[in-house]
Amino acid sequence: MKSVVLPSYNKNIIRAMLGLKVQDIDPPVPKVDEVVIKIHASPVNPSDIAFIQGTYNIVKPLPAVPGFEASGEVVDAYKNTSDLIGKKVSCFVQNDDFGTWSEYVVANVDDIIILKDEMNMDQAACFTVNPFTAYGLFNIAVLRETKAIIQNAAGSQVAALIRKMALLNDVDVINIVRKQETADKLVSEGVKHVLVDTDENFESQLKDICTSLNPGVAFDAVGGKLAGLMFNALSDDSELVVYGGLSGKSIDGIDVMDVIFRDKIISGFNLIDWKNEMDIEEFNNISEELQDRFIDGTYSTAICGNTSLENVVKGLRAYISDMSKGKLLIVP
Repeated sequence: MKSVVLPSYNKNIIRAMLGLKVQDIDPPVPKVDEVVIKIHASPVNPSDIAFIQGTYNIVKPLPAVPGFEASGEVVDAYKNTSDLIGKKVSCFVQNDDFGTWSEYVVANVDDIIILKDEMNMDQAACFTVNPFTAYGLFNIAVLRETKAIIQNAAGSQVAALIRKMALLNDVDVINIVRKQETADKLVSEGVKHVLVDTDENFESQLKDICTSLNPGVAFDAVGGKLAGLMFNALSDDSELVVYGGLSGKSIDGIDVMDVIFRDKIISGFNLIDWKNEMDIEEFNNISEELQDRFIDGTYSTAICGNTSLENVVKGLRAYISDMSKGKLLIVP
């Protein structure tokens, strides 16, 4: 089968991409509790970019096949999972031997989601990570009964889904982006409360809008100084939830008096840990709810285009030039 192969990690993203090769490798053979999935499409996520740079928290023995997420059809399985053959699935795979930038992948049954027939397979390719991340994050706001939240990296797909969830629950969202063009795009789509963190008046703008809306939760995907500013802008009895570190910098500038006297906390969100904390029935109920929202069009993931395995380098270079446009799908 054809697969994209990474021969070496390189922190220089251009060199890392240029090192990618398409090679024929041995097809997968399922073991106990495993299935073989014929890939329909696999998205490029920021985690994939970090992986080929060697800066992600998952490091595979080299050479390695990149890609963690995909949609497809089960075409082979071990005898104890043979009833899954023919099922449409979405998967998230982290094993050392296979990745989803390939024609086929092996996945453990715990790493797949059985899809409804009506689920669009391009949307399903992006289903196992961002929608559940947005759901898990927004549920924190629901439990805190806050009527306003702050989020940075607001041009991302997670942020877009959180805005949809917030709208359905009558929760205001303060959106922070890095570029003015991203802010202009969001405003043109009808998004309210958009701030640009490079604006010279950003800190005062953030303080003013937080005084007005009184947010009780902030979702941080960036870290660094921005995370500290968000924390300091939150109301009493509030929470900064860290789920990413795009800046590569430690959180800076926390007001320790807020921690001591205003009952403000910092927590982390990891999707896998969140999933493991619930029983399978609860997770399946959430999956069905999210699938229904995608099927009826309430939720969607923006997809900027697709590329073949053979043209993956060209596709990646276009994708990293403006990730806010949407997901790039790799289609074998």
